[in-house]
Amino acid sequence: MRRWIVLTGGPGSGKTAVSAALLAADPRQYALVPEAATQVYAALQTRWDRLDVPGRRDVQRQIYRLQVEQEARVAGENPDKTLLLDRGTIDGSAYWPDGPEDYWRDLGTTAEREMARYDAVIWLESSAAIGRYDGDNSNACRFENANQAMRNGELLRRLWSGHPRLLTVAATRDIEEKVRHVRELLLSETK
Repeated sequence: MRRWIVLTGGPGSGKTAVSAALLAADPRQYALVPEAATQVYAALQTRWDRLDVPGRRDVQRQIYRLQVEQEARVAGENPDKTLLLDRGTIDGSAYWPDGPEDYWRDLGTTAEREMARYDAVIWLESSAAIGRYDGDNSNACRFENANQAMRNGELLRRLWSGHPRLLTVAATRDIEEKVRHVRELLLSETK
């Protein structure tokens, strides 16, 4: 049975750390689809705030294409595993200069069609909510300050709110605690 679970949330929410911990603990159960945005920005040696508007649009298109390609490849290579996705295609709409509706028009799809790709979505609250945000120290592609990280996280939660299996995990002082919360949700989702 196919299970695609998105980990989403604003900058500093622990998406990458949580997905890596879950994969390390149970590599026979899970396969990881890594975050496409970090890969694209690293390859271009830039980040969102250093691009002009046409550049931001172009990068978001590249991120979407890479996300879809990686999902198909990882799923094909791991047909019996639950896919953990470090972000999903909906996330790109939060960074589109002209808003989410224009993003979907540009890509020739809809938010509803994209949400249907995923079985469940786990939204992680940013560590900025508890004063533990480290900015670009853990990800050089990150440009948001703590307030922006929280706003982007809330925007992502709104954008994913149409998904029938949207689950949330609050910010924690300890990443292991957050991993435990996500693991519990995953166990309930994959039964």
